[in-house]
Formats: sequence, C-alpha cells, structure tokens
Amino acid sequence: MSKFPALDSISPLWLQIAIVAVWVLFILAIAWGVNRFAHKDPEIVRKIVHIGTGNVIMLAWWLNIPASIGITASILASAVTLLSYRFPILPGINSVGRQSFGTFFYSVSFGILVASFWYLQQPQYAALGILVMTWGDGLAALIGQRFGKHKYKVLGSQKSWEGSLTMTLVSYLVSSLVLLGVQGNIWQTWVVALVVAVVATALEAFSFLGIDNLTVPLGSAALAFFLIEQLPLH
Repeated sequence: MSKFPALDSISPLWLQIAIVAVWVLFILAIAWGVNRFAHKDPEIVRKIVHIGTGNVIMLAWWLNIPASIGITASILASAVTLLSYRFPILPGINSVGRQSFGTFFYSVSFGILVASFWYLQQPQYAALGILVMTWGDGLAALIGQRFGKHKYKVLGSQKSWEGSLTMTLVSYLVSSLVLLGVQGNIWQTWVVALVVAVVATALEAFSFLGIDNLTVPLGSAALAFFLIEQLPLH
C-alpha cells in the first residue's frame, strides 16, 4: 500500500486508534470552547471541526489504520450527525443559519473514500479527496465570508469570486503536495493537480444542502485516480 512511513509495524492497533481518537476529541474540545466561551460566529466553529477532523485521513494513512476501522467510524459519525440535526448533540456545528446536511455528507464521504481506496491500496487518493474538501472548501468559506465582495449565484447558492479563487489555489496546493509525496516531481503531478483544483472549485459552487461535502471529495479523488491511471508516469 502506498503510504507515508507508517507506524503500523511498531504500534499496536489500539494505540493507533487511540491516537486518532485523541486528535478528534482535541478538535471537538477546541470547537466547544470557542462556541461556549468566545461566542464566535457558528460558521467559525463549524470550520474548526471541518478542517481539524479532516486531517484524520492523514493519521489513518500514516498509521495504516485498517479500512474496517475507518468505515465503522464513518458510519458512527454519520449516525451522530443525523441525530444532531434533531437533537442538540453537536451545538454550534450544525447551527450555521441555513438548511444543510453538509456535516452528514462529510462523514459519509470519508467512509466511501476509505472503503474504495484502501481496498485498491491507493490511500493517497482518499487523502487527496478529503484534504481538498477539508482545506479547500473550509478556507474558501472563511475567506468568502470575510473578504468576498464580488458575489455570484449558482442554483440559489451565493458564492464569491474571492472564495472560489481560494478554493482553486488551496485545492491545487493540497493535490500537488499529496501527489508530489507519492509519485515525485513529474509533469503529471502538476497537471493532474491543476485539473482537480478547477473541477473541485466547480463542484464546490453547487453547494445546496451541503452536497458539496460529498461531491468535492469523491469527485476530486476519482478524477485524480482516473487521470493518473491514464497518463504514462515517465
């Protein structure tokens, strides 16, 4: 399996799971603290969780966490997020002032990507898809809200050109770094990263009901995988 130098050979499974669990609890604690004591915009709280927990995919890749663990975690997280739309289980995370199932789609996308690319022994594509959503979509929303002066609408969803540009640049950087770490400094790395970034930005523009938290990671990962498979790596 293509991956970063892993700890799976020197660490028991329970320790690997504990590392991931501690990281997630740490991020949730930060989000809770910001929501409880700093009285920040709920969108800020949501993006702390969005960006912070998304990096779990790197721990799963690095530690070579079994796919079954990632899928199980995705199912549990999806169930909790569905309940949180009905009950105040995750206050401040889903209360973003609009109807959205983005948190649920976020959890689902993680499970689908782990199930698909761990099975293919190509975890880098799962990481690429999740990180494009985590950092690209997360920072695009924050930049767009704070600095977005030039607005446009797609199917009733308002976006800004500043936010979309952020999405493109960050997605390109994330995709480039992941591919660079796996296949090195070859022209395919930069071309595929550019195509993924443009397509991810287009998918992020269609964000009604938070569906972009599903289409962006799945689309980015699938596109990168398809292009790398088709392009000769030499």
